[in-house]
Amino acid sequence: MKARLKNYRQSPRKVRLVANLVRGKSIFRALTALSFLDKKSALPIKKLLESAVANAETQGVKKESLVVSDIQVDEGFSFTRYRPRARGTAAPIRKRSSHINIVLGTGTDK
Repeated sequence: MKARLKNYRQSPRKVRLVANLVRGKSIFRALTALSFLDKKSALPIKKLLESAVANAETQGVKKESLVVSDIQVDEGFSFTRYRPRARGTAAPIRKRSSHINIVLGTGTDK
């Protein structure tokens, strides 16, 4: 009962703020929290969570017993762009991306 989102174009540091909110919660609490959260990464994580729930239901697991047992946000690739600076030099700009992995388990809220 897993789902993975690769190459999501937002920095892992910002995505982890949302991921830490839903870790260890039941599916219904996590989806409710994500629907009211005012962060850019809340919608992709909500879609990914719904995908993981659908994967679990195809394996025959009841939706009511599911819990977000593990959610990891890892660093993906980084575009490197350059910004002109003083005296003809350039400073790098790193446009970061994230890989998000969700693992669902059965159990109770932590």
